[in-house]
Amino acid sequence: MSRSFALKVLAPLAVSAGLASFAFMTVAPEPAQANIVVPMTQGVPSLAPMLKTVMPAVVNISVTSKVEIQNPLMQDPFFRRFFEGQGGAPEQQEREAQSTGSGVIIDAAKGYVITNNHVVEQADEIKVRLSDDREFDAKLIGRDPDTDVAVLQIKAEKLTAIPLADSDKAQVGDFVVAIGSPFGLRQTVTSGIISATGRATGISEGGYEDFIQTDASINPGNSGGALVNLRGELVGIPSNILSRSGGNIGIGFAIPINQASSVMKQLVEHGSVQRGRIGVVGQDVTPDLAKAFGLPSARGAVVAQVVPDSPAAKAGLKPEDIILEANGREVQSFAQLRNAVGLMRVGDKVDLKVMREGKMRNLTVVVGKDTEQAATGEGLHPALAGALFGPLDEASAKSAQTTGVVVQKVAPGSPAARTGLRPEDIVIAVNRVRIENMAQFQKLAGVKEGQLLMHIQRGNGALFLIVR
Repeated sequence: MSRSFALKVLAPLAVSAGLASFAFMTVAPEPAQANIVVPMTQGVPSLAPMLKTVMPAVVNISVTSKVEIQNPLMQDPFFRRFFEGQGGAPEQQEREAQSTGSGVIIDAAKGYVITNNHVVEQADEIKVRLSDDREFDAKLIGRDPDTDVAVLQIKAEKLTAIPLADSDKAQVGDFVVAIGSPFGLRQTVTSGIISATGRATGISEGGYEDFIQTDASINPGNSGGALVNLRGELVGIPSNILSRSGGNIGIGFAIPINQASSVMKQLVEHGSVQRGRIGVVGQDVTPDLAKAFGLPSARGAVVAQVVPDSPAAKAGLKPEDIILEANGREVQSFAQLRNAVGLMRVGDKVDLKVMREGKMRNLTVVVGKDTEQAATGEGLHPALAGALFGPLDEASAKSAQTTGVVVQKVAPGSPAARTGLRPEDIVIAVNRVRIENMAQFQKLAGVKEGQLLMHIQRGNGALFLIVR
């Protein structure tokens, strides 16, 4: 992530960094941003009146966590066998670490604060500091790594919440302001425009990306902060930057608030996001495919496979169908369609405009539930205790060019960690049998004793692990 032009996650700053603080004003919405009148201060245009009003809605987040330190000697097989013969040596040690980030108050009455998942994902303790320097312990309501959204709750009075914009109406060229604490510099405001919408960066494999791109200066420390329009409405949550060295080069990405708000509602209601599915496998329409299917342009999503008995199959969707619109919005790629469906609730309806054999059709699909659930290693094999396994979604499977199940978590010092499993490992085979889904994995790995031979894909490499 440090190479030139690498996409950098805006990770929380080190303990020495100050906490970010943001806010937004409550102003009656106007018909269009073009009608906004910038206030005058001492006879010159200024954003100061708007910023003074919105600042109390943005908070600082301080995170305390335990960081795992590997014992380098245990990486050598010779020393590993030696220490095992001597009763063992600690493979891992822990130290306490602190980091900081930002958040935005969304609901003043209930004390809900929205931030980035990567700000709090390793947290053992979370504290929220308001713009008036009051500090409170925060409760983690839920987090969603796939969208990089997390929700906290604090018990406090006299809170100020920020009004939400309709991010679907954001246009390239709209003026926006980013508020944060880059490199620990609290209450820093930068301005710019929306440079693009609907961006997919690929930084989070299998994630749901529909970023707003902006040239407003965003740096490490802006994570979980605010991107607001000139009315003081929250347009997005800064999350990533494109950078050579970790600093700003004018290309930043924010999670649209419509998407973040939808995820937040599910986190508050369920503690997690219940992903929807319709049961199709597809790909983007390339210029060659557009020519082959007789399409006027290379846009849309080609249905390559329809899962039997899935919502898509029941609605009449067929292979070779070209999906051009979903709920009235143009579908530019299969990833965009996946994002739209994955963020919908189970039972919601999605109206699709489909081209089949040169003719337009309208189909309505009822979003179903993803039936593949995560499984803990404790219920499978004693040596897998401490690991959480989950289904490999379509995007991740396509990126990794394999089938299997993914290791979502590995508890430090657990039997699974000692076995050698790591988060993001993909189990592609057990006892030389290829893994296609969670049910098959649970059947093969769900033995209470004996030895397992697990074939693992790790990044661009692969290895075998003996589990016993």
